[in-house]
Amino acid sequence: MPTNLTVTVQSPEAGLRLDTFLAETVEDASRSFLQKLIKGGKVLINGHPCTKPSRYVSEDEEISLELPDPIPAEPEPENLSIDILYEDEDLVVVNKGPGMVVHPAPGHEKGTLVNALLYHCRGYQQSGGDVKRPGIVHRLDQYTSGVMVAAKTPQAYTSLARQAAEHSFDRRYIALARGEFKESTGCINASLGRSLAEPSRMAVTGINAKEAITHFETLERFGVACLVRLRLETGRTHQIRVHLRFAGHPILGDPVYGETRYQSWAIPPETHAILRQLNGQALHAELLGFEHPHTGKRMSFSAEPPEDFFNALQALRLLQ
Repeated sequence: MPTNLTVTVQSPEAGLRLDTFLAETVEDASRSFLQKLIKGGKVLINGHPCTKPSRYVSEDEEISLELPDPIPAEPEPENLSIDILYEDEDLVVVNKGPGMVVHPAPGHEKGTLVNALLYHCRGYQQSGGDVKRPGIVHRLDQYTSGVMVAAKTPQAYTSLARQAAEHSFDRRYIALARGEFKESTGCINASLGRSLAEPSRMAVTGINAKEAITHFETLERFGVACLVRLRLETGRTHQIRVHLRFAGHPILGDPVYGETRYQSWAIPPETHAILRQLNGQALHAELLGFEHPHTGKRMSFSAEPPEDFFNALQALRLLQ
């Protein structure tokens, strides 16, 4: 049965193209998929059909759309470029790039990390878990980059999934955030659930809110922004992105919860131009630690942030 979704355009999102706004609002839906819905008359603005993906949205406009049921299908192997950090008979560790979806979903039936792993890892289809997301025990948002682990056997899947559920993974992120934290270190303890006003988003004390704890450490300060390291004690959907917004320091480049317009910032035009080139939220999973499911050995892997993150960081450093 189709799903009906209604969202309201917030101030930071005003001026975005309709297809861009929906791509950043509807989880796991590609822009091309959403463009087809728009052109097919499945998207309403304030109750009236809009068939132009390029139409700009305005603050407080109500956008409604009808999402069709996903087509059940097993993902197929695809020869996609992925950065494999480590691999053995039990598991594979990758550095996921920004923009890659972890597993197939409506509008993302192909081109996902699962499709790539099915090609690169022999027998991966039998690695355990959901048939549409074999081996996947945790995930990163589409535009969040960084370290992920996937199981290659049912036994490894059981062990890694248990560790993820028990929050025993060591997960460390870095992010570029608006403004500066007063404290050098601290903890954000605020339960998260589905937003009452915008069910496609997460919110503090939302529907069926669950405990969410994020520890932060300020690494560098730039006046208008800061570089922070974050450690997850829990692993809720969009946890870091929502927590930093709740703390008053939204992540740069995040079109849903964060900061995407920098016109009011007192920064040089060249800095503004570089920040506008961020490919989604400036959030990177720099380290992942876990217990090897076969040997029991504690393992840890790290990866450098992608080019757009690094360029933005370098531009902010020049402001000092």
